Formats: sequence, C-alpha cells, structure tokens
Amino acid sequence: MLVDDQELLRTGFRMVLGSHPDVEIVAEAGNGAEAVEATRRVAVDVVLMDVRMPVMDGVEATRLICSVPTGPRVLILTTFDLDEYAFAALKAGASGFLLKDVPPSDLVSAIRSVHSGDAVVAPSTTRRLLERFVVHLPAAGPAGTAEPTALAGVTAREREVLVLVARGLSNTEIAGRLQLAEATVKTHLGRVLAKLNLRDRAQVIVYAYESGLVTPRSAD
Repeated sequence: MLVDDQELLRTGFRMVLGSHPDVEIVAEAGNGAEAVEATRRVAVDVVLMDVRMPVMDGVEATRLICSVPTGPRVLILTTFDLDEYAFAALKAGASGFLLKDVPPSDLVSAIRSVHSGDAVVAPSTTRRLLERFVVHLPAAGPAGTAEPTALAGVTAREREVLVLVARGLSNTEIAGRLQLAEATVKTHLGRVLAKLNLRDRAQVIVYAYESGLVTPRSAD
C-alpha cells in the first residue's frame, strides 16, 4: 500500500513498482487514518508510509498498524535523511526508512527485504539518527544499575548478537566477527526477538539504545 498525501508521488511510486511482477499495489491512502482503515479491508504485506500528512501522521498510523500482530510491515518514506519523525516511527514499529528520492532498484530491494522479515536501516544513517535524537532516549543508569528484567533470559551469545545488530552489522558480518555460521546468527537473533518481544532488527536497534546496551559513541 502506498500512503502519501501527494498524489503525484504515489503515481510515481506506482509506475516504478508496477514494472516488477512480484510487487502488486493493492491499496493507496492520502493520510494515516485512511491507511489504517485500508489495512482492515485489504490484505497488505508492506506499507510505504509518508510521515508528514494531514488528519493522522505516519507515526501514529504506523503505531496502530503495527499493534496488530498479523498486520503488515511498514517502511517509512522521509524527505530528509534525518527526519525528526524517523526515530519515532521506528519506535512505533516501522521496519525501516528510506529517502523519497531513493533509486528505484533500492526501493524494490527494500520492499522485498521488509517483506521477508528483515529491516531496512542503513548503519551509518542509524548512528547519525540516534546521535541526533539521543536526548529523547532514557538516560542510561550509573554503573551497577540493574538491567531491564527481560535481558535476564538472554544468553551471553545472544547478547553479543543483539549488540552487533544494534551497531548496524549484517548477519554475514556478525557471523564473521563471532566466527559463527550465518544460520546460527539467524537462530540467535530469532531467539532475541522472541525473548524481548521485538518485531525485527529495527526494534532491536531501538531497544539496545533505550536500555543502554549501546550508545551512539559505542556504535562507531
């Protein structure tokens, strides 16, 4: 589903995506409220969501759509690389974000990645995004402060994987760093998602920063 208050942009995305046989546009919406309503009537796998729209913005719409366990995944479209709403959208459940002027091939690749359960958040952009909005994150406690209760069930290896995901490494890179098979990394990540009740890699990134496991400086 394409969600943007500018019909011209929706038309452009529709033309680009329509040339790919494995991508079908099943719905469009001009604001967040229309998008939420559409997901209740139409089976949607991925939502391309603008953030700045009238009636209901993309952040609130993302929160409502992602609150449904079987709901579609949301890919945020922003005008600026460090859009002030991008971090809020990730917290709301978005699986990533892209610039509106993204090359067509990258857009299609991102849609496929999100559909397969991955997240689309470039490591360098993620670090700059979180550095900008770190003031909105809960302050990390002093040394010795108890960690979030949920982390008690996470093994040492799973924690290593969690931190490396939050630092922006791919499964292949993590496998090389920890000298593990890529399939093993995927298994550990799957367990982390289940234990912490997180949706995907984007949620892992937010969780790691909010819990103090990773800071913008330590992500470099």
